[in-house]
This record gives sequence, C-alpha cells and structure tokens, in this order.
Amino acid sequence: MEIKGTVKFTNDLVVDGKIEGEIQSDGNLTVGENARIKAEIKTATVIVYGKVHGNLTATDRIELKASAEVVGDIKAKTLSIEAGAIFVGKSTVGTPANLPAAAPAKAATPEAPKQGDLTGTGV
Repeated sequence: MEIKGTVKFTNDLVVDGKIEGEIQSDGNLTVGENARIKAEIKTATVIVYGKVHGNLTATDRIELKASAEVVGDIKAKTLSIEAGAIFVGKSTVGTPANLPAAAPAKAATPEAPKQGDLTGTGV
C-alpha cells in the first residue's frame, strides 16, 4: 500500500505500507514494522513498530516499540519508549497542573550599593 494525501479513519488502523501526508483520527493507529510514514499524525493513540518521519500528537498515549524509528516531535498524555527505539525530536508529555499565577516581574532598576555593617567580621 502507498498513499499520498490525507488519511482519516474512525476506529483502528494498522499500516504496513507507505503514507505521505497527514493522518487524522479519534481512533488508534498502529504503524507496522514494514511501514514508512512521512506525515503529521493526530490520533487518540499511536503504537509505532516501523519508521515515522513527522510530528505525532495523541490525545491519549504514544508507544514506541524496540523496532521503532521516529524523527519528529511527540505530544501525548502518556509516552512509552522501549529499549532500542530511536527517537529524535522533542516530547511534551502529560498535562501540567494549574500553576499559580506568576508574580509580576520587578522592573530592572539599578539599586544604589548599600552600606553594610561590618560588625563581627574582624575588620
């Protein structure tokens, strides 16, 4: 199988061929060992056994198996990488908790040197 363009599916898809373009779904994508994918992938879950060149975004999880080779950025709620997998890119994993609002930055005004008390310093 060789596809160029956009692939959209609903449930599960197992790819063991070539896809170039974009893959979108609310379902689960499995990239087989013989698969060669150059695409932006946006699905619920992705399990990679083959080669993917492109960014992967999953609303749930991404698994890179030992035979996987991924060149691109990964964004997922959970990420699993087996020993032997190749991953070149950035990863964003999880959803950060609500952080407290940052304190307003102080203006960078130069302060005059303060005179200190040298009591007890032996001077």
